[in-house]
Amino acid sequence: MSGAALGLEIVFVFFLALFLLHRYGDFKKQHRLVIIATLLAWYLCFLIVFILPLDVSTTIYNRCKLAVNSSPAESNGSYVTVAPSKQKCFKPWSYIPDGIMPIFWRVVYWTSQFLTWILLPFMQSYARSGGFSITGKIKTALIENAIYYGTYLLIFGAFLIYVAVNPNFNLQWSQLQTIGIAAANTWGLFLLVLLLGYGLVEIPRSHWNGAKRGYLLMKTYFKAAKLMTEKADAAENLEDVMEAIRKVSESIKYNHPLRKCVDTILKKCPTEYQERMGRNMDDYEDFDERHNSYPSEKSLVKLHKQVIYSVQRHSRTQVQWQILLEQAFYLEDVAKNETSATRQFVHTFHSQEPENKIIQYFYTPTVEWYWECLLRPWFYRVLAVVLATFSVIVVWSECTFFSTKPVLSLFAVFIQLAEKTYNYIYIEMACFLTIFFLSICVYSTVFRIRVFNYYYLASHHQTDAYSLLFSGMLFCRLTPPLCLNFLGLTHMDATISHKNTQPTAYTSIMGSMRVLSFIADGFYIYYPMLVVILCIATYFSLGTRCLNLLGFQQFMGDSEMTSDLIDEGKELIRKEKRKRQREEEGENRRREWKERYGNRDDSTRSRAVHTDQKESSFSETSSNRSLSKYTRSNGRTERDRIELLQDAEPLDFNADSVNDDPLELDSGRYQPGGRYLSMSRSNIFEGV
Repeated sequence: MSGAALGLEIVFVFFLALFLLHRYGDFKKQHRLVIIATLLAWYLCFLIVFILPLDVSTTIYNRCKLAVNSSPAESNGSYVTVAPSKQKCFKPWSYIPDGIMPIFWRVVYWTSQFLTWILLPFMQSYARSGGFSITGKIKTALIENAIYYGTYLLIFGAFLIYVAVNPNFNLQWSQLQTIGIAAANTWGLFLLVLLLGYGLVEIPRSHWNGAKRGYLLMKTYFKAAKLMTEKADAAENLEDVMEAIRKVSESIKYNHPLRKCVDTILKKCPTEYQERMGRNMDDYEDFDERHNSYPSEKSLVKLHKQVIYSVQRHSRTQVQWQILLEQAFYLEDVAKNETSATRQFVHTFHSQEPENKIIQYFYTPTVEWYWECLLRPWFYRVLAVVLATFSVIVVWSECTFFSTKPVLSLFAVFIQLAEKTYNYIYIEMACFLTIFFLSICVYSTVFRIRVFNYYYLASHHQTDAYSLLFSGMLFCRLTPPLCLNFLGLTHMDATISHKNTQPTAYTSIMGSMRVLSFIADGFYIYYPMLVVILCIATYFSLGTRCLNLLGFQQFMGDSEMTSDLIDEGKELIRKEKRKRQREEEGENRRREWKERYGNRDDSTRSRAVHTDQKESSFSETSSNRSLSKYTRSNGRTERDRIELLQDAEPLDFNADSVNDDPLELDSGRYQPGGRYLSMSRSNIFEGV
């Protein structure tokens, strides 16, 4: 089993990151480099979280082995026995051989730092650029990041000059490396505490409110009103951009040097706008630079950037509106079915997507009613209580983890109790649950926050490239300080425990923080206590109230604006519901009409065709006999029949009864509409 656990977790985490990226990104439309860079960033961060518990259990075993080797001992199979105390150091099932973890952590850490500080910021500017060539996009990205990179170079250069001039400092390369790591972790810890303080309160509260059907329905109405405003704004913005493109496309002719740029912009437009505007290639009118003013390439680059943004925003709001409608309809169905006497869940609308037969077999309407109306609210309440308990333990440990005598951090107490009995399964599970809960609190906040329309992670493949890359940057900057904070909570970091013991492999690559004592003994210990203030502010929704005062509508139960938006959203949902009901009723009527009269129409049509063939053959044999005798009367009768057909209007026009090919008609007359009418009896009365 040596190294097997490491290999299994590496594979599992890869598919987990791929699944999440597929949910938020779009593999078909977005650039491959954007997908690969985001996937690598997410994968490395998730990998650190999942592998760190294995590093902790391996370190505890190595500490035991070192203690045994320092005293008389004898080897006995898979463990080492100390003669005086009869102590046994069992090898954990997930033991990782020496030398693997330091190399693994070094590769993972420095790759993630290269991504977050160099590659991903450059790719953000590249993806958001409106250039028409690779060279132009790279140039734009370098210009936009010149200030970003120049600031870091200026700070680092000033620090090197200070070290070189000051004779009291004699720093080596390893110490400079440690200072760089400490600076990056300090920035990450500053943001980590802010996100953690929000997640520790909001995650339990969201699950507790998830048990309140009325609360969820009111919040959905509120979201519907806001989303409709955003949807209308996105549609209006798209129309304005398309109008600007239309004018540019009409002014720049087919042989203009910038026509290729215009064609590139048109390819990014929706299909209906492309068909409306066309490519302006049918006029063959030469351009004249002396008499007409044409937009510059710089203005086209700006217009191209606006097209990419407006099309993405419009598509996202359309998809989110449909998803929100389904959610609102479902919550209304739950509210109606709560008082059902049959205890079977009845949906107002059938699912548009085909459901799995296995799920339909087990998840019957009765099972669905018991889950949605009875069990699910209680499940969410119990889960909210468990998450709230974890949050209280985290807040307590963040405020007391610096105390080693006595040990006040509850996570450190749990790990030390398991370390005495060398219960590695318990150690790994306790470490995994702790760091997993911390990661959920931090990462879920990253997925929830929205910075206007520049950064927004939208599910169902609606996240743009800029937001995906930005999320990868945040993950890579937050994960290392998150892991160091976890090691501090469990007293596995020698800087916190003040013990001369073997450090974990992850801590060893970070170097000794004693190089910067004011950070190791000050900021790293006392700044996490700020999480208490942030939790209190989140509990009383101070941030939400401030945003509401600034004009950003937020869901607040005691606000008049919230009540107005809820009423507006409720009316919007009611209109959409009536519209969908009319569509389903029309579809049902058409289906019933087809099932009732479809076979009869087919048999009638076949009998009419058979009769027509008999009459045509009979008329051909008798026409020669009566032609000379009834010439005048037949001509009059023919004219009367044609006039009758011209004045007649069928009750049900069927395109199948009209033949567009004049060569296949027995007799007829050309109509102004461009068609011939057949003179056979079956075609006359087929509509009736």
